[in-house]
Amino acid sequence: MLTITAVIRVKKGHEATMRQALLDVVAHVRANEPSTVGYHVSQDAADACVFATYERYADQAAMDRHNNSPAVARFFEVAKPILDGDVILVSASEIASK
Repeated sequence: MLTITAVIRVKKGHEATMRQALLDVVAHVRANEPSTVGYHVSQDAADACVFATYERYADQAAMDRHNNSPAVARFFEVAKPILDGDVILVSASEIASK
């Protein structure tokens, strides 16, 4: 299992825009990506400008399909102007799960 964890900080005042952009990606994943095993989106309880995704993929091909999808391209069109710093990205091989 391959995973990606992303921590995304948005400029103050753009929280709702980021939330919707991430929810749009989730809708695309649900409808079009059967090899995406899990796609979780969270918003920090203490700082509404911080979001995180935790993504699980069956294999590299599934990860590549997701990352090259029109939904991800649209997400970055929306996100780039409102990001507050670099996205922290961790790509990993899952070693345990429940």
